Amino acid sequence: MSEKKMSSSRRYHLKSLILQIAASMLEQEAKDAVAEKEAYMAEHVPALELGGSQQELMELCKKLSQNIDQMDEERYDAEAKVLKADKEVKDLRIKVVDLVGKFKKPALKKVRMSADAMLQALLGSKHSVSMDLRANLKQVKKEKKEEEVVDAGDWRKNIEDKADRKKMFETS
Repeated sequence: MSEKKMSSSRRYHLKSLILQIAASMLEQEAKDAVAEKEAYMAEHVPALELGGSQQELMELCKKLSQNIDQMDEERYDAEAKVLKADKEVKDLRIKVVDLVGKFKKPALKKVRMSADAMLQALLGSKHSVSMDLRANLKQVKKEKKEEEVVDAGDWRKNIEDKADRKKMFETS
């Protein structure tokens, strides 16, 4: 199992050979694409013959318009197929992720930290903010309200007092 390391010059030489082969393959692919495009155009689009009368030119324009419409339909169909295939690939990737397993969130540890320590961790050591909320509060003294205790007494007396008030308002 002992593998000998390749010398840097050998590695560089092999790398340059691989790059040369890849470059020649790319050039060949580009030439093939151009040739394929020319063959397709020669097959589907006839050469233009612009000699003739206005009537012949009108017929030629109509024929070209029909060809354009047909090509647009084919392009639209091809785009629809590509979009459908992309959607299927996306759905399959989602299924693969679901099958592999869902990411489990790790259990968080409880950390005891005071409010001052949290603010210092968030804001940095430059800011010194005190969270002593009780120091900022005003001291309020609670006062006991003494309610006057009214003797229940005789209810008739209360009615007579109220009747006197009523008379005061009537006379004025």
